[in-house]
Amino acid sequence: MLPFNIPCGENKKLATVIERVKKDEEVETLLKMSNVTAIDRMGYNDHGATHVRIVANSALYMLRILINKGIVPSIVKNYELTNEDAELVIVLASILHDLGHAIHRQGHEVMSTVFGAPIIERLLKGIYKSPEKTIMKFEILHAIYSHEPNVTPLTIEGGVMKVADALDMEKGRARIPYQIGSVNIHSVSAMAIEKVEIKEDEERPIKVIIHMSNPAGIFQVDELLREKMKTSGVEKFFTIEAMLMQDGEEKLLKKIQI
Repeated sequence: MLPFNIPCGENKKLATVIERVKKDEEVETLLKMSNVTAIDRMGYNDHGATHVRIVANSALYMLRILINKGIVPSIVKNYELTNEDAELVIVLASILHDLGHAIHRQGHEVMSTVFGAPIIERLLKGIYKSPEKTIMKFEILHAIYSHEPNVTPLTIEGGVMKVADALDMEKGRARIPYQIGSVNIHSVSAMAIEKVEIKEDEERPIKVIIHMSNPAGIFQVDELLREKMKTSGVEKFFTIEAMLMQDGEEKLLKKIQI
């Protein structure tokens, strides 16, 4: 059973879907295969169950902050569905967004939509009726497809999930490839990221604080996070602060607002 601990709160639809995901053998197998491709075959970072759980939790937390700040999710604005439906979109998209790695990293976002479509149908069965089920399915696929840097999401949900994907940069994600000998800029820079904090803020709705033990971590911020943030469509809601520990004192290394 997949260890997906998602704070569903009063969202009964989300709780039902998460229980189905935990028991879904196809999802579990595809996530294992995604890590074989990413870690074992490419020496890259974790793209399996742990990664997507972290992304789902971060994305859900950030969406709730934005809703609390009065920002209306796209599925509510465009289709008159609910905030709870938006939560389900963002969580399922997070869980399924990297399944395409089971085939290859190149073009994985497209393959994730191919794999994801029948899985979404199965997971939503009996929870929604048409046309709401069709809307939910394709809003989830939209978020999955647009999580890579070269595609800009057209929804709040897709943009937030894209940022959440980029925020999974703490050193634990790189530990496995690093320990098996994959020493490259991705693994070295990720090992420098001690902690990522997400906070509600006043200047902009969300502040992301990245705590680094080594300046190499700035690669994660400048080359990966900034690039995804620039094409997220939700960049105006975020402030990023990169903090570096030097001589026993943490100092602000860089502040980014796009």
